Order: sequence, then C-alpha cells, then structure tokens
Amino acid sequence: MLYLSEAISLVTLVLWLYCLFDVITTPDVLCRNLPKIAWVVIVLIFPLIGSVAWLVAGRPERAQSVTQPSAFPEYDRPGRFAATNPDDDEEFLRRCRERAEEQRRNAPKKPPES
Repeated sequence: MLYLSEAISLVTLVLWLYCLFDVITTPDVLCRNLPKIAWVVIVLIFPLIGSVAWLVAGRPERAQSVTQPSAFPEYDRPGRFAATNPDDDEEFLRRCRERAEEQRRNAPKKPPES
C-alpha cells in the first residue's frame, strides 16, 4: 500500500510541475477566466486542485494552442494586401518597360574598345 501513495504523490508532483510551467509560459492574453498572476498563485498554493482547475478553466482553448505561430506574423495581419502576379498587371509592365527605356537612353555611352 505504501507504493500506491508514493505513486500518487509522484503523479501529483509531475502534474503540478507541468501545470506550473504551462501557466508561466502561457501568454497573458490567452489565460481564461482569471489573470495569469492569479493562476500562478492558485497553482502554487493548491497543487492538486489548482492544477486541475488550470487545465479545466484557465488553459487556452485547444484551437488556439494547436495552431503554430507564423514565422512571419506580418503576413497574418488583417487587412494586409496580398501581392499579385506582376505578369497579370498590364499597367505595371508598361511602366517597367518605360523606365527601362529611359534608363537605357540616360546611360552614358561607352567608348568603343580598341
């Protein structure tokens, strides 16, 4: 019977450490129902009950925690215009050709090689 109480204690310790680490590493804005500091205090003071409460009522929703943050968050910004294919924009191509012709006309002439 002594082994059972030791196993329960070990499981409680592992759960408590996991939840404490999870609370600390969760961004403030994703904590539910209470501020992050309140969750840290609850999990620290009440290891078993606080850990279960964090998992049930405080942890971010699964859909938010599963999604990987983008390597380029500016691409996820709402209202960001996606680049279009320049080959589809006749006006863009016309301006590029005009600019290239102007640069050719303004370029200094090379003397003939001897």
